[in-house]
Order: sequence, then structure tokens, then C-alpha cells
Amino acid sequence: MKTLQILGTGCTKCKTLAENTEAAAKAMSLDYQIVKITDINEIMKYGVMMTPALAVDGVVKVVGKVPSAEEIRKLIG
Repeated sequence: MKTLQILGTGCTKCKTLAENTEAAAKAMSLDYQIVKITDINEIMKYGVMMTPALAVDGVVKVVGKVPSAEEIRKLIG
């Protein structure tokens, strides 16, 4: 099972990133769980200084932008 972490405070961009990530995972028929990390101190532990960010199994893949579902598929595939 892949853990897909959405790092952000809950802004519109963070919500869009979560939606795109879920769409990508479903399109790939992944066994996954999405974890939303909203605490700024937890986000900083990932070394992320700009949100939103996407981490896959604890490894940060995208920072400060909202990739499309297709772009996310490439990142988590």
C-alpha cells in the first residue's frame, strides 16, 4: 500500500492537490491511503517551506504547485 501525503494547511490549492492525487491513484488502481498533514511543524519536518506539497511514502515529490492528475501518475507510478 502506498501512502500519499498531502502537506498543506487546507487552502484551495491543497484541496485541489488532494483531489488530483486521489484521481491519479484511482486511475492506476493503486492500493493507497491519503494522509493530509496540516500541522505546520509536521510539514516542516519534511523540509517543505512552501505548500502545497505531495509526498509518496514519506518522500517529497512536489512542492509549491498543483500538478495535474496525469503528472501525479508519473510521480507515484
